[in-house]
Amino acid sequence: MIEVNEELTGCGCVMLFELAIAAYATACGFVAAGVLSSFYTLVTNRPVRFSVELNTLWRGAVDLVLCAFTGPFIIMRNAIRGRVQEQRPVGWLVASTAIAAGWSLCSGIVMVQLVLAMRHGLM
Repeated sequence: MIEVNEELTGCGCVMLFELAIAAYATACGFVAAGVLSSFYTLVTNRPVRFSVELNTLWRGAVDLVLCAFTGPFIIMRNAIRGRVQEQRPVGWLVASTAIAAGWSLCSGIVMVQLVLAMRHGLM
């Protein structure tokens, strides 16, 4: 269980504290997805997409990790494009946003844990 300093928060608002951590991790996941996809586009001169090329084991592993961390960006890019160009319903955009947010939360937690592990010298 997380202990919250009541002097700092003003109350024992553990749930609000956990919600703030989840929002931070979600934002970190979205930022990581955007930065990685922009870097991929810069290096390869083509947009990132859900495809894994299995020419070599190394290439397949890199593509799999890339898809795992850039997934929220790909989903949101395709959802916005579908809404604007193909006139898909708003529910499609809302569902895509919810899926991307959940995925981003998971990848954001991994990213935050990775940064904390690197900070403490565990990696």
